Amino acid sequence: MVEWLAGNRIRGTSTERTTTTGFNPVTAVAGGWKELDRTTLGSAGLNIDVNAFGNKRYYMILHSAFTTGSPDIRLQLGDSSALSTGNVYAGRWSENGSTPDSENNTTSSLIYDSVGSTFNHKFCVGYIANLATKEKLVINHSVDSDGTSAGVAPKRSEFAGKWVETTDPLDRLRVFGSSNFAIGDEVVVLGWDPADTHTTNFWEELASVTAVGGTETFETGTFTAKKYLWIQAWIEGDTTNNGLDFYVNSDTGTNYAQRYSDNGGVDGAPTSTNQMFYGGGNSTTEKFFMNAFIINNSANEKLGIANVHNLITAGAGAAPTRRENVGKWITTGSQITKVGFKNRAATTGQNITAGSIIKVWGSD
Repeated sequence: MVEWLAGNRIRGTSTERTTTTGFNPVTAVAGGWKELDRTTLGSAGLNIDVNAFGNKRYYMILHSAFTTGSPDIRLQLGDSSALSTGNVYAGRWSENGSTPDSENNTTSSLIYDSVGSTFNHKFCVGYIANLATKEKLVINHSVDSDGTSAGVAPKRSEFAGKWVETTDPLDRLRVFGSSNFAIGDEVVVLGWDPADTHTTNFWEELASVTAVGGTETFETGTFTAKKYLWIQAWIEGDTTNNGLDFYVNSDTGTNYAQRYSDNGGVDGAPTSTNQMFYGGGNSTTEKFFMNAFIINNSANEKLGIANVHNLITAGAGAAPTRRENVGKWITTGSQITKVGFKNRAATTGQNITAGSIIKVWGSD
C-alpha cells in the first residue's frame, strides 16, 4: 500500500517519517488492520460470541480452538440488533483438497471448518467483505493438528460462504460447535476501512530483512515472540535449485509435519519433515512469494497456513504454480522467535539470491 505524503509525494523528508532506520522505514501513519473486539473463553462453552464490533468495510477473523468432540465449527453473522438464525446462509468447502466441493445451501449457519475425525487443535484465518447493500461474503482457511507428533500430518479445509443480508452492515458473529470449546479459546475480529485514521494497528512489524546472497540459508534473526504471526517472503534461488523451504527457530530437525496441494492436485501429507512449509519447487528459475499465518502459543504445537506463488518459468506463456500449504512445528514450551528458508536438498550448492526479503508481523 502506498502512503502519500504532502504534495502527493511518495518519498518524504525525515521529519515526515516515524522511523528512519531499517528496511522500508516509512511506517503507516493512519489506517491498517485494527483490533475491533475479541472474546476469549474463561470457561468451557459451546459458543464464542463477538458483539458490537462496528461497521468496517473488511474484516479479518483469527480463531484458535481446542475441544474433544465433533470437528465441525459453524458460523452465524448478525447486525446491530441480533444474530441471523434463519435459513439465510449458503456455503461450500473442501477438506484436505477433496473434490468436488461439498455444499450447504439455504441453511441457518455456515460450516466454517469441518475437517478431521475428532476435534484437535485448530487455527483458522478468515475474511469477510461487508457492504450494507450487498450479501456478505466469507472466506476461511483452517488447519487442524490431527494429533501431537511429527508423525501425524495436519489436516486443512477451505471454505467460502455468504450471508444474504443486504440492508444492514455486519456487527456481530458467533462461532459455535456441537462440543464445548476449551478455556482460552478465542475469536479475534480485526477491521479495515478506507476512511480509517487510527494509528493503533493490530499487526506490529517484528522483522524485515533483505538477503545479501551467497548463502544456503536465510534467516530473520531473533524477533519478539507474539501469539499471532503473519509472514510474507519473496525468495529467489540461484540456478542450482533443489527447492527452498521454510523452517523456524533454526530447527532443521525432523520436528515438522505438513500437508500441501500444488495447482489443485491431490494433497501430499509428509510427516517427520525438516521444514514447516514447502516453499519453492524444483526449478532453475526459483522465484516465489509466500503469505503465511501461524498461531504461536508456547504450550502448544505451532500451526500454520501458507499460500505460495512460484514463478517456475518467466513470461506470459507459462502459468505460475500455486501451492496451498498447512504445517505444524511440534515443539512446545517455547515460541517462534526466528524464521528462515533453507536448501531442501542434502547436497550443497543452492544459494539464496541477494534481494530476497522476509517480513514478519505479530500481535498478542
